[in-house]
Amino acid sequence: MEKRPDRDLESRRGGHRPDRWDSENFFGLDVEKMSPKAQVSASLAVLIPVAIGLVTLFTLVPNLWWLVFVFGWTIFPAFGLLVRGVAGLSERPAQRPVANVKERELLEALQRKGELTPAQAAMETSLTVNEADEMLEDLAAKGHLDVRVRGGGLFYGLWETNSEAVRRRLGNE
Repeated sequence: MEKRPDRDLESRRGGHRPDRWDSENFFGLDVEKMSPKAQVSASLAVLIPVAIGLVTLFTLVPNLWWLVFVFGWTIFPAFGLLVRGVAGLSERPAQRPVANVKERELLEALQRKGELTPAQAAMETSLTVNEADEMLEDLAAKGHLDVRVRGGGLFYGLWETNSEAVRRRLGNE
């Protein structure tokens, strides 16, 4: 059997050849690397001008209806990309930033316990001591938390309203 030079080893193993058309490419765009929003906007950038062109063609020059077959092929890949982008948008769960989740977890622990040190916050939440310390210091610097010093330690707590302070004093007496 003779070796044929037109067949390279990479193409037989499924390697990517940029000179060939790839089903994941949409007019030269790598669809796999595009976000769902980018997929939707790229497809609409093709579909909207084609739709406007079709309406214009049928209203102004109805005798050139056959041009639909010349340019109409662009509708199919663009519509497929639109459907893929919309499906990608609906599949992705609404992700909250990790910092907000951790901050909420820390504030819920503060609400449960009343006041915390960074080490106690780390035990009550999924934060490390350093993360808890940084977050507590940041919230205190912004005025969201009250800082109390007892026995050489810093305790962070939520600000008390007047009614809470009165109830606490009456409960201690």
